[in-house]
Amino acid sequence: MLYWALVFFIVAIVAGFFGFGGVASASAGIAQILFFIFLVLLVVSLIMHLVRGRRGSM
Repeated sequence: MLYWALVFFIVAIVAGFFGFGGVASASAGIAQILFFIFLVLLVVSLIMHLVRGRRGSM
């Protein structure tokens, strides 16, 4: 998912460079949403890893 966030970020930069404001803002918005979803999934994954690690060592 981080890959898609980076793709939309690059599309937003290229579109902004060429002056397509609507496309740039839409792509930047999608990239931002995907990035935050990635961060939430990362935190959940880390928490699950810590919980499983503690339970397995008992």
